[in-house]
This record gives sequence, C-alpha cells and structure tokens, in this order.
Amino acid sequence: MPLKVAKTKKKTHKASVKRFRVTATGLLKRSQAGKKHINSHKTRKRKRQLRKGLVTGQKIALKYVLAMGGK
Repeated sequence: MPLKVAKTKKKTHKASVKRFRVTATGLLKRSQAGKKHINSHKTRKRKRQLRKGLVTGQKIALKYVLAMGGK
C-alpha cells in the first residue's frame, strides 16, 4: 500500500503583497513608478499624474493575483 504524501500549502508572495492590491473584481491595482526621488526636473503635471494608481487586468497581472493568494 503506497504512503500518502502531504501536499504543501501555497505561500503568499510577500513582495507582491507589499506592492500590489487586488480589487473586488479580481484586477490588480498598483502605483506608478518614477515618483520616489529625483523629482526636481519633472514637471508639476507629470508628478501629479504619477500620483494616480493603475488598475491592470492583463495576463501578467493575473499571475501576481494568484501569487498573492487570490482567485
């Protein structure tokens, strides 16, 4: 009789949890890059537009949703 092998639990990818959020509809929400430092030469309009978050539902985004324990 073969021995039963316990399946391992899926671990949450902690780096993804810190960077992304999953919306109620299952899309990925993230902040835009390029706003953290070296802002003196960027225009006021550009910095204002970088403040807004992005919601993506592309194939690569779904990979991160699954890595964070989403469905």
